Amino acid sequence: MARTTPPRPVGVEAMFPALAGHRRTATRLHPRQGMAKPEESSVAGPLLWPVDDPWPMCTASHAKGRGHPLSDVRLRRRVQDEARGRDFTEDERRLLDGMTRATHLPALGDEDPLPMLAVAQLYTRDVPDLVAPAGHDLLQVFWCPFEAHGPERTVDVELRWRRAAEVGAVLAPQPEPPVVGREECVPTPCVLHPEQVVEYEYLGLLDEELQDAIAEWEDELLGDAEECDEEDDEGEGRGEGDGHGSAAPAEHARYATYEAYEAAMAADRTQESEEIDYMSDLSIAPGWKVGGFASWHLTDPGPVDCSMCGTAMPPLLTVAAVECDGASRSWLPTEDRDAMDAPRVIDPVGVYLGRGLMRVHTCPTDPTHPHRLTFQ
Repeated sequence: MARTTPPRPVGVEAMFPALAGHRRTATRLHPRQGMAKPEESSVAGPLLWPVDDPWPMCTASHAKGRGHPLSDVRLRRRVQDEARGRDFTEDERRLLDGMTRATHLPALGDEDPLPMLAVAQLYTRDVPDLVAPAGHDLLQVFWCPFEAHGPERTVDVELRWRRAAEVGAVLAPQPEPPVVGREECVPTPCVLHPEQVVEYEYLGLLDEELQDAIAEWEDELLGDAEECDEEDDEGEGRGEGDGHGSAAPAEHARYATYEAYEAAMAADRTQESEEIDYMSDLSIAPGWKVGGFASWHLTDPGPVDCSMCGTAMPPLLTVAAVECDGASRSWLPTEDRDAMDAPRVIDPVGVYLGRGLMRVHTCPTDPTHPHRLTFQ
């Protein structure tokens, strides 16, 4: 099923024409749990990996023999998923309790090579914002699932660019690390539903005059919303309800039950125009995506330049903890509106890096130059 981002609540360029110079497209990946084929774009594989090509390995020295067995992580998620909507059975509870602690694997030393985890596979035919080296049409993303690399102690990401037509026999089964540092470093296999959208640059990077104009517009919207709330409160107090702000009996008499009435009112409230602000609703799309702009909502904006040529490096891939959250609910695809609180919609991948957001930046001049990571 395709995923369709609802139209933005307002035409922001019509109100602020200067934003046309701060526009960029992004491809929202919309991962949803499921197993793809090697010939398809996906999260967590399987990959179109040649049988005679060595699998990427982590050769850095760090503690690799203590963590969570990958098989336990997957079993735990499967048990939790199957039990959604009901209580755990005693057998399920005992099983989950036994998988909460880290495990020591003495056979795996700090210096031993560790297979990297397949994270994503993206074809340029599916992802229009994927900037690939000349002649390449496939990106494969890996990381070491231990946050033990570099001065910031993060996962180590590796990118492999390919020409899909040159791949012959595909490797199967594909290597995996026996143990991971945290469960949240493991992506759940997902199929993708790519969709291109328009984004506008992070508010703090716009020129001061444009920032001021947007802030003034937001203040006006907030003032209008507060006036409407006050008028609604006054109306509720003029004998229309039952003395507690609830509707008069005549209002819900046409519903079979009061619960049905409440459900209808909740649906109406969901459809009402909510408070709009630039960063939450108009600027940068949430979730896993390729291209677009970087959000700097937790830190001050920082330069991300290529170490080889000095070119500014935009995000190639954004890895997010959630598809949408409360502040970005307007970006939830139309097809998922009836399941907006379902875990498989809100958090389909199960990955949480940094403080919920990791970006892989590549050089637009030459994507094979060393990439960089940023976190939010």
